Amino acid sequence: MSYLDFLLNPLISLDPTPSNPIFTIFIIATIIAFFIVLLQKLLIDYDRMAELQAEMKELQVEAREAQKSGDPKALAKVQKKQMELMPKNKELMMMQMKPSFITIIPIMIIYYGMIGNHAISHVIINIASSQYYLLLIPIWNIFWTQSNPLTINFFGWYILSSFAMSFVFRRIFGLKAM
Repeated sequence: MSYLDFLLNPLISLDPTPSNPIFTIFIIATIIAFFIVLLQKLLIDYDRMAELQAEMKELQVEAREAQKSGDPKALAKVQKKQMELMPKNKELMMMQMKPSFITIIPIMIIYYGMIGNHAISHVIINIASSQYYLLLIPIWNIFWTQSNPLTINFFGWYILSSFAMSFVFRRIFGLKAM
């Protein structure tokens, strides 16, 4: 029994295949992806972020040129600029991390609720051998192994669904890659 069964069981009962609730996991991943992308849209000032990233890139170019020239004055100037940009670098990092800080606890609660639900945690998706490489299963198997490499468990399906829907929502909201 999971502490989220009161929410998950009605969703599973609506699934076309309640014994293997692939659609339920997809819906949960879609909802979570939507809220994460929405928070990113609301909490991140993308214009400011682009401005800060451009400054950092410009400084990197200057640092390479100063190193190539071997001029100690140029190197000192670049180091001084780096020290001045440290607060901006911190601002950039905090801007990018804010949505993660807000969403990590609710996502963990939902994820552990899914693990505790018997129907969801025992989902197995069989894939064709042609999909084995298309879905990058050999890379996924580095992180976890399965008895049959032509299957995906609930975690793999959740991750695939979440990545795909995050991509879709990022396009809908017009967000660039961070």
